[in-house]
Amino acid sequence: MENTEAIGEPLKLVLYIAGQTPKSVAAIENLERICASTPGRYAVEVIDLKASPQLAREHNIVAIPTLVRQLPVPIRKIIGDLSDKEKVLVHLKIGN
Repeated sequence: MENTEAIGEPLKLVLYIAGQTPKSVAAIENLERICASTPGRYAVEVIDLKASPQLAREHNIVAIPTLVRQLPVPIRKIIGDLSDKEKVLVHLKIGN
């Protein structure tokens, strides 16, 4: 686990969704729950690809919802509604 708190940098997480679909809403709620229950500082941004479809290509998003850990590098991605908290934490290498 990278200890971003020690160097004062928040984890930068970007969640890509497409409108208010059930999976998109679930992903937002699950991400909020993960951030609230996991120690650390997070900078979270939600990008709706229905409003900005060109960002899907620019940011290499092939499925939605997709959560991207942009900082610290390397960039890591996970696709889905983020309902499995442990899988999200392990895959993105965040939390404990």
